[in-house]
Amino acid sequence: MAKPSTFFVCTSCGAQARQFFGKCASCGSWNTLVEQKAAPAADSRRRRPVAEPEAVVAGQPRRSEPIQAVGERALQRLSSGYGEFDRVLGGGLVPGSLVLVGGDPGIGKSTLLLQSARAMAARASVLYVSAEESAQQVKLRWRRLAEAITGEPEAGESNAGADFQLLAETDLELVLQELEALRPAVAIIDSIQALHDAELGSAPGSVSQVRECAAALARIAKRQDTALLLVGHVTKEGALAGPKVLEHLVDAVLTFEGDRFASHRLLRAVKNRFGATHELGVFEMRDRGLAEVTNPSELFLGSDEPSAGTATIVACEGTRPLVVEMQALVSTTSYASPRRSATGIAVNRLHQILAVLEKHLGLPLSRFDCYLAVAGGLEVEEPAADLGVAAAVVASYRDLTLPPGTVLVGELGLGGQLRPVGQLELRLQEAARLGFTRAVVPRGTGLAKAAAGFGLQLLEAGGVAEALVAALGVNPADDRG
Repeated sequence: MAKPSTFFVCTSCGAQARQFFGKCASCGSWNTLVEQKAAPAADSRRRRPVAEPEAVVAGQPRRSEPIQAVGERALQRLSSGYGEFDRVLGGGLVPGSLVLVGGDPGIGKSTLLLQSARAMAARASVLYVSAEESAQQVKLRWRRLAEAITGEPEAGESNAGADFQLLAETDLELVLQELEALRPAVAIIDSIQALHDAELGSAPGSVSQVRECAAALARIAKRQDTALLLVGHVTKEGALAGPKVLEHLVDAVLTFEGDRFASHRLLRAVKNRFGATHELGVFEMRDRGLAEVTNPSELFLGSDEPSAGTATIVACEGTRPLVVEMQALVSTTSYASPRRSATGIAVNRLHQILAVLEKHLGLPLSRFDCYLAVAGGLEVEEPAADLGVAAAVVASYRDLTLPPGTVLVGELGLGGQLRPVGQLELRLQEAARLGFTRAVVPRGTGLAKAAAGFGLQLLEAGGVAEALVAALGVNPADDRG
């Protein structure tokens, strides 16, 4: 069988070349040529003439149909075996869906999917394609996870491995043949960058290889209702490696994050066609695998001893409220330009909050260095944390300690006003569950009765100065320095 011809396309200008060059001859861009397969030439003798509209209406069959006539099919989601994983997926795996899981090297992607495969194999057929490790290496991790869960590796393997098939292969054609033969309910490809299509001359992991391999796997998964989990590499900038079309092709994109020096791992949904996005699943990496964290707020709270420059907020990740501690340090600068550093929150957001405090409270923060950190390494992106950041900064500047049991929730406007935030009742309920007794929130929420039912004292404020007086018990604008 003759090898199909390929050509190279410039990703910048779209120019085509029959041979790879480092520089595009059309636009002059370097390293922008990617390989593509040439489409087979159509047989002109078999091509039908284009019919007139009257002929189509009169006699030609139509392939489209009214949307009301399309039949509906109830699809039963398959549980991954872990509630945190199912939360991010929207309730479980949908048959025929494609899920892309990305993350830094060594963060635990393969461990998470192998643990899920072990749990799902007790209820459905699972095919695990290892394109980066040998079968013996996967078996070693399988045995270690079985010991962690059951304490008896032999019993764990006999119970959980009955419907678990392992294939250590990088050839795409052999993987497709195995999927056709087994027709599993779930297939895991670890990883998509390691698969290789022999019809393309480029190396595994290239743009053309990733695109063609993913498209071939998507076609077979949709055709036989196989839930497909793809492991994806990330670049040094943190983005998913490969062509952007890979993220458009799949139904869900999940990112597995975490600090290499911390034990917890965060699973987020960036895209999900079958559920909500920006959901959060929390795991803890232990010596024998990943364990679910049922109460993640405890991870992001500091010690019970109050200290100056700390404030507690309630952030929402999707439908999950998280009680998080903010830490600030304000000190006199020794340079002409003060330093601003933020960990876990956008530094531009910190600059904006500092400007509001200096403008409306008269605090000379432009002459001080300011450092801000979110406890536990969590990334807080929503503006509901603004009031907590402002309270932590002012408390550090004035060397004050917030009364214990106080949480702050509110968005800070440029005019110094407090703006309402969403899911406030859910946030207050989580704070009350963890033993907090006071909550400073924007005015006009109408949740005073609900907060009293939770056992919370609700302190409403219309501006940042009023909110800080309620939280700290003193006027931060006094003694302006």
